[in-house]
Amino acid sequence: MTTLSPDMEISEELVRKFDKLGPRYTSYPTADRFHAAFTEQTYRSYLDLRAGKDNNPPLSIYIHLPFCESLCYFCACNKIITKDHERVGEYLRYLDKEMALVASRIGRDRKTVQLHLGGGTPTFFNADELRQLMATVRRHFDFTADAELGVEIDPRTVEAGTLSMLAELGFNRNSFGVQDFDPAVQQAVNRIQPLSMVEKAVVESRKANFQSINADLIYGLPKQTMESFSRTLDDLIRVSPDRIALYNYAHLPARFKAQRLIVESDLPSAEARLQIFLMSMRRLLDAGYVYIGLDHFSKPDDELNKARLDKTLHRNFQGYTTRSECDLIGLGVSAISKVGDSYSQAVRTVSAYYQHLDAGRLPIEKGFELSQDDVLRRDIIMTLMCSATVEMEAINRDYGIDFNTYFSAELLRLKPYEEAGLITIEPSAIRVTPKGRLFVRASGMVFDKYLGQPTTSTYSKLI
Repeated sequence: MTTLSPDMEISEELVRKFDKLGPRYTSYPTADRFHAAFTEQTYRSYLDLRAGKDNNPPLSIYIHLPFCESLCYFCACNKIITKDHERVGEYLRYLDKEMALVASRIGRDRKTVQLHLGGGTPTFFNADELRQLMATVRRHFDFTADAELGVEIDPRTVEAGTLSMLAELGFNRNSFGVQDFDPAVQQAVNRIQPLSMVEKAVVESRKANFQSINADLIYGLPKQTMESFSRTLDDLIRVSPDRIALYNYAHLPARFKAQRLIVESDLPSAEARLQIFLMSMRRLLDAGYVYIGLDHFSKPDDELNKARLDKTLHRNFQGYTTRSECDLIGLGVSAISKVGDSYSQAVRTVSAYYQHLDAGRLPIEKGFELSQDDVLRRDIIMTLMCSATVEMEAINRDYGIDFNTYFSAELLRLKPYEEAGLITIEPSAIRVTPKGRLFVRASGMVFDKYLGQPTTSTYSKLI
């Protein structure tokens, strides 16, 4: 038995029983259900619907910047490995075209409350290029004074003045890709970045008054051991970021070409991964971090934990977020949008992206229109994913159903989770218990009607 916190004890037997393959539910239905029958015209129709209405939800904007100078072998992101910085100017011009097409259709009353730059490596772009990008974004979109502006940062790209420059552009949250500090692990995944580099970047972030600093870790990488990852945790806890994401490495070399460069015999066994995860969770909780859900931890005073406590925590394609009920506008190659009851995803290649925009078309490759049943199930799954209470009477009122009748089969399938102490099923509510928070992916899967249908995706395990 591993004690994780006074109110949360997780046995290895429990993990083995419920450690299933399944989606991470950054959306429902999940992205593997998107299809090409959802076209650019479909996406335009959802944007146009918003333009004709009052009291629209605010906007959250994601911009995908795909360029990286070097290849990290574990990476499953859509990226372009290049040292040719001349490509940036062209990409910025086409982002401007896409923003103009979208902004012309969303209505003039739309306020932007959130922006996130992801990649790739956003800090592949130099200071002048990032200034140009932000000037373009602000020309097309109206930000609120308290908007969250986040950026993913490769510590290897941080130079003198990088963090202060980002703060001057309005960024108030950042995320550093740490993964592991062990030199042997870094060598095995082709990402060499000393501890001192990350420490300096975090110090500079605090000097620049970033409100929240995140660090990403990955367990299950080649050459990792309990002892080596414990040392990484020692170092990161001392660096003391506000948030920590502890991701499970999914080795899928048939799907991601870069992962074929990893020596499979160097990967820790399934048993070793389990022990590394349980040890890591205990260490982070003992260090004062709060478990937010899935693979996210934060300090008690971070906005993410405050959102968890006041039940405003939300999930989107960037993971857990403090801003709910937004339309998500994705810009750039492979970016995903959520507008109304629809999802859409852009084409994956730069050449196709440019071709669409040159023709005056939004670069949509596929998407999904949600039925009323999809919206209902999304509501329940996302509530569970945020470890909140599913209030049956509220569901009945909002959707015009009788919960116990509509979900009679699902309630039966939830019984093993109730018997294991992971949830409680009451006459009027489903509640996630403290130790059940680790298993919300599995309990959420009970309400996913698409899981039995064929898919091209390979899901990861919970742990």
